[in-house]
Amino acid sequence: MSALSRVVRSGVGRRRVQTVVIGLVVMIAVSASVLGSTLLVASNAPFDRAFAQQNGAHLTAYFDLTKTTSDQLTASAQATGVAAATGPFRTASIHPVDDKDQPISPLTVVGRTAPDGAAVDAVTLTEGRWATGPGELVVVNDGRFPPHERAVGTVWRLSDLPGSPTLTIVGEARSISATADGWVVPEQIAALATSKADGGYQMLYRFAAADTAAQVDAGRVAVEAALPAGALTASRSWLTTREDGSGDTALFVPFLIAFGVLGLIMAVLIVGNVIAGAVSTGTRRIGILKALGFTPSQVVRAYLGQALIPALTGAVLGVILGNAIAIPVLTLTNDIYGTSDSGVAPWVDAGLLAAVLALVTATAWVAASRAGRLRTVDALAVGRTPKAGRGQWAARLTARIPLPRPVTLGMAHPFARPVRSAAIVAAIAFGAAAVTFSFGLAASLAEVQATASHGDVVIGTGRPTQGTPGGDPVKADREPSRPVVTPRSAQDTAAIVKAITTQAGTSGYCGVAQSEVTVAGFAGALQILGATGNSCSSGYRMASGSWFGKPGEIVVATPFLTATQTRVGDTVVLTDHGTQIAVRIVGEAFNDDHDGMQILTAAKTLATAEPELFYINVEHGTDPEAYAEALEPEIQQFDAYAMTENIGTPEIVLIINALTTVLSLMLATVAALGVLNMVVLETRERVHDLGIHKALGMAPRQTIAMVIASVSVAGLAGGAIGTPAGVLLQRTIVTEMGRGAGYHLPASILDVFGPVELVLFGLGGIVIAVLGALLPAGWAARTRTATALRTE
Repeated sequence: MSALSRVVRSGVGRRRVQTVVIGLVVMIAVSASVLGSTLLVASNAPFDRAFAQQNGAHLTAYFDLTKTTSDQLTASAQATGVAAATGPFRTASIHPVDDKDQPISPLTVVGRTAPDGAAVDAVTLTEGRWATGPGELVVVNDGRFPPHERAVGTVWRLSDLPGSPTLTIVGEARSISATADGWVVPEQIAALATSKADGGYQMLYRFAAADTAAQVDAGRVAVEAALPAGALTASRSWLTTREDGSGDTALFVPFLIAFGVLGLIMAVLIVGNVIAGAVSTGTRRIGILKALGFTPSQVVRAYLGQALIPALTGAVLGVILGNAIAIPVLTLTNDIYGTSDSGVAPWVDAGLLAAVLALVTATAWVAASRAGRLRTVDALAVGRTPKAGRGQWAARLTARIPLPRPVTLGMAHPFARPVRSAAIVAAIAFGAAAVTFSFGLAASLAEVQATASHGDVVIGTGRPTQGTPGGDPVKADREPSRPVVTPRSAQDTAAIVKAITTQAGTSGYCGVAQSEVTVAGFAGALQILGATGNSCSSGYRMASGSWFGKPGEIVVATPFLTATQTRVGDTVVLTDHGTQIAVRIVGEAFNDDHDGMQILTAAKTLATAEPELFYINVEHGTDPEAYAEALEPEIQQFDAYAMTENIGTPEIVLIINALTTVLSLMLATVAALGVLNMVVLETRERVHDLGIHKALGMAPRQTIAMVIASVSVAGLAGGAIGTPAGVLLQRTIVTEMGRGAGYHLPASILDVFGPVELVLFGLGGIVIAVLGALLPAGWAARTRTATALRTE
């Protein structure tokens, strides 16, 4: 073994604590970098990647089975411009009910023998198995049904078909092309049709050119020309699906990018600081090696080796740990994006490993070469203690603070190494910012979720149902569970209002009449809600303007303003049942019902003003369920019922909260390890001073207090910097998430921090610093006085 190898080996083994710290910091930093880079890659064009992974359909086409045949549809794959085609598949529309006879939204089901293997639209099975026989159903996994309603093993009954047949859910699957609501075996379709002409055929096409709407239209025209006239009944372009899908995923891209960048920056900061500190503490030893005949080149190589060995070990372990963490995180992002990424891209692992080792090499080389250029006598004279006089002004200043002397001594220590301390402040600031951002994002999402509820109790008629059928042949409305709405007479309305207002515990109510109107200059009908009562603004958050106060005033959301090119204060003309009504936009509210195109107004604005739903707010301390049970006997005679409005937390919100928690803990841990490394270096550098303090009577508790006080300043500064940075990051990211979804967010969703929370998060920097300093503080307290004094 060469002399150089022995120096490297002894250096790694002799400084075990420092070696372990370097390995741990690099490991956590690399793990955070792998996860951060994976999130950055996952957020890059997610719909396009999912579409490519599943060979998505450029055109989903539906045909009348009475006007074409299966053979003719198969032959349409040879039409001009068609690159690949799958089908034909028989389709049917079903109207199931659950085990409590509660209606489920109508579904378009397709007969298909297998999920994958198709040239077009390789459906991804996400849970359970594929249907293999009659009576089995695979449902789409896109958030349409609550988890308990789509669970594998759930039985749905088709009460509108002869014999009331049942379908058992055996699996969940995802189609990036949104080609169906569910799938059954082909032989099942005939039993689901209510008549011989019911349902139709579905064909899925990929075109050689489909980047623009004109190219997709050209392909559709070529397919239609190859079939009998009138055979094509409906079609959907992949560009429409892409716009819908990209609108949903755009909400999460800024969030993922923010955490990815935070992880990468902290990795560079901590790794650089750790390696630079490790090499700088060996300056005196470098002088000894030079005195023994080592050349400057050999000294640099020796310290490169001592830094690279634990760094390489930590980096490899970090890649392994990062991949282990990233795989379940990728499962979550797959749920968000509809992708099927199964692991971290190999180039991410290789690139990060090379980048971290290059960073360690560069940092260690700079530090070691600086010491290597020192003359032997200078290197021996430098030792490990900061230069005399450095930071003395801070020691004199802190001595005036009315605190125990060990505490004031510790508070002055960071000023002796300002560059190193600044790096630790930055690391703590990043950790504090990550935790603050995580809390703020969760609070903002909770505020967004709160806007979905407009009362504690809701009154409807008939039975509650899961949404209502949408106009799209393959995509039904995905709103939460709402009551059926049935028009009622003015007398019934007055009696229900009387029952509500006289019921004990009522705080306020809002009656809602639903209708459809057209807007001058905008194609298509829009839903409008006519409200009456004293709590109709409950649940709505105003982004600008004010709530309507009289007939002729409307409140809309940002997508309406964008689509109609209007703004608050403008007047628009509505057509309600043939009657034109000029209304003024008085407010912009955050309202994502009907993709933000819903209009809110006073009931007297509409021609049909009788409310069909009632949302009730109960007084504080009143149990909504008990209230609903007490009210129901009073309204049953009007074919009405009362239920609590329970809007569950969407899976997407749970996924984001889980991701923020994991990433925040990782970044805070990296910051704490950076503090631990700094305190280890400081303690070793000042071990002789520590022996003097102990000889003068400093007790172990005072030693611990001094060490912890030495990081308190950095912790306080880091928290003071990181907390407002986290608030700014939260506001920026949440605003971008809203903008990506097409909304201006109200202040209540952005301003989620109060003075108390800000102070607590500001003190969080001290918590991170203290946690990182506890271990070396205990080591310093246990150091024997004689041992410390013998150390030069």
